[in-house]
Amino acid sequence: MKKHLLFLFLSVFFFIISTNIGLAQNGLDEVVREIPAYSSQTSTNYDQNFLNTTLGEGIGLVLSFIGILFLILVIYGGITWMTATGNDQKVEKAKNMIINAVIGLLIVLSAYAITNFVGTQLTN
Repeated sequence: MKKHLLFLFLSVFFFIISTNIGLAQNGLDEVVREIPAYSSQTSTNYDQNFLNTTLGEGIGLVLSFIGILFLILVIYGGITWMTATGNDQKVEKAKNMIINAVIGLLIVLSAYAITNFVGTQLTN
């Protein structure tokens, strides 16, 4: 139960941080336009979407890692189930591992979908 609460807390924390970073980038863009001395010293190739792109790449990397972790947990659960040799405790452990991995993946994908939706709404 503690692991689930920790995972939920970290997901919510990451969601809050990611939206605040996007808002900070928008504020930085406005400040750069208002200060002529700073805008003249920066290159004309200033990428306004740098932070959004970097954040998106980071989220993609984290989701790739979670996908690999999910695959490993499901394979390990399947191997545990196949090698249980009739031991009910091992079978139950393997079932719980697979179920928990699927639930964790659904939570992560839901958090990504919500973050993507909110980020899209904030940038429009």
